[in-house]
Amino acid sequence: MKRSQNPLMLTEGDLSVLRTNPLFREPDRERLSRQLQVMKAEKAHSERGETLQFLGEPVRRFGVLLSGAVQVCVDDIEGNRMIMAEVAPGNSFGESLCFLQTKESPVHIFASEDSDILWLSTGDLFAASDAFHMEIQQRFTATLAMKALTMNNRIQVLSKLSLRGKLTAYFTELAAAQGSDMIRLPMNREDTAAYIGANRSALSRELAKMKEEGLIDYRKNEIRILR
Repeated sequence: MKRSQNPLMLTEGDLSVLRTNPLFREPDRERLSRQLQVMKAEKAHSERGETLQFLGEPVRRFGVLLSGAVQVCVDDIEGNRMIMAEVAPGNSFGESLCFLQTKESPVHIFASEDSDILWLSTGDLFAASDAFHMEIQQRFTATLAMKALTMNNRIQVLSKLSLRGKLTAYFTELAAAQGSDMIRLPMNREDTAAYIGANRSALSRELAKMKEEGLIDYRKNEIRILR
């Protein structure tokens, strides 16, 4: 698929989204530009369905999503897709693999919508130890720590033995993140099923049962937790 690039030519909208990421909360435009230069930033547009990182290939860079949606996936031994992460604008992906210079990626990453991505490298980031570089290094380390906490939440969902247990854990996590008992699923039914390790039909049946039992109510991707 065709991909267009325009290194460092970021719009004000791009910068606004970028600054929601803890790694780039830099109010000074000149310092931000220097940071982007150190991290060899390149902006690219990817079309829906385009693979951004192939399974088994070296990971040389990581991305921050400026617009659209990106999914990080693995396949089980039977070839079933499991979504490890649904990336929203302002969030990053692939940073741990990039930092570790992973030679064979254990995941494949693709654009689930037409997306604008800021691609970055950690190669030069840890090559210097002056105050400027160390500040960015600390932010990057904090980003890795936050991703570890996020993965722990993911494990809490997948570790539940029953589908209902997985759904309950997932809804509880979303309610805490969204600050409301009225939650909005970030993915459609098929992708939600892939995220929690189930199939769509089983997911739909379990949601219907939970609704009948008065545990939840829902309309499309909006779910209200009743008790």
